[in-house]
Amino acid sequence: MRFAAELYRAQADLAAMVATAHARLPLCGRLERDIPGIAHDFAPLQRLAVESGPPALAAEARAHADETPSQTLSRLRAFWGAARQSTESHYLSRALLRPYVEVLRSVGIAPDRAHRPGQCPFCGGPPWIAARRSEADAAGAKRLLGCALCGEEWAFARIRCPSCTEEDPTKLPTFQSETRPGVRIEACETCRRYLKSIDLTIDARALPEVDDLASLEMDLWAQEQGWARVEPGLAGC
Repeated sequence: MRFAAELYRAQADLAAMVATAHARLPLCGRLERDIPGIAHDFAPLQRLAVESGPPALAAEARAHADETPSQTLSRLRAFWGAARQSTESHYLSRALLRPYVEVLRSVGIAPDRAHRPGQCPFCGGPPWIAARRSEADAAGAKRLLGCALCGEEWAFARIRCPSCTEEDPTKLPTFQSETRPGVRIEACETCRRYLKSIDLTIDARALPEVDDLASLEMDLWAQEQGWARVEPGLAGC
């Protein structure tokens, strides 16, 4: 939890630097064009990962500490294009790019990424959390997905897997724990993936990212059962 708070502060600082850079030389949403102008601002966040991150993430950040700007761009391009990376490399790349994409969203510049069903309609990022909110004059709660890359929220069908778009209710089980009544695992038997969902109809003051971290034991249980999370949360799983 402490590392997550430090990470958010570092990302807020990086977002402010990116916004300042945008004021000098407008961003365009193309990684190859934008990243060279802001890559030098990545250093504090990378240093945080080395000094305060979990052991595996710290080791990954340390391995990239001396890479050249072109190597950094190559690594981020692999994430951008959804190439397979180790969990730690994926987490570090996402942490570095999130402030950049958040600034793009704030100024209305769409990034040049592929958009697939179930992913963020703005940046094409995968969902890392779901939330259920009450909606006036509607039957049941509205399901919202939260983007891991730009922070956007968007409405998504309650009975649909965002990973493979499965819509058969018999293949979309949910799991809950008596100790975490406001949190559930929304799984898919077709692709064997799942999302963590936070029920804001129980407590509208809840913060999905915080409740996600506080219910880490449910991720560990789900993964012991053979489910894989659609996108790792702040804890890296």
